[in-house]
Amino acid sequence: MKDKQTLDSRPLSPHLQVYKPQITSILSISHRISGIFLSLGLITMSLFILLLAIGKDSFFLWILFSTSFLGEVILFGWVFALSFHMLNGIRHLFWDYGIGLSLTVSKWTGLIVCFTSVIISIIFGIILLELIL
Repeated sequence: MKDKQTLDSRPLSPHLQVYKPQITSILSISHRISGIFLSLGLITMSLFILLLAIGKDSFFLWILFSTSFLGEVILFGWVFALSFHMLNGIRHLFWDYGIGLSLTVSKWTGLIVCFTSVIISIIFGIILLELIL
């Protein structure tokens, strides 16, 4: 039997310091984080509907928040999380059918998801700014 000191000095398993981050692992973590952010956004949108139902004076609070710089940044982040989560979910649906599982295809589809999410968010942000102004 080995002594306790040699057993304690060995690592239990490879950890984050051992592996180089890859696009697939980063997108997997980002997909989960965007899901959490979307859940928080759903609560915020419920508050929006509640303020709308209460009346015009209460809805003015939402208008103040959504037109402030912080509100615009949070809403843009929510739109980005929505588009990223949707596009990455579609990518995962293709994986469920065995399409695009090779390393090169999964890398390129991951980059396409990121790029397209940014483009969709910018376009949606411009449309919303035109509606507000």
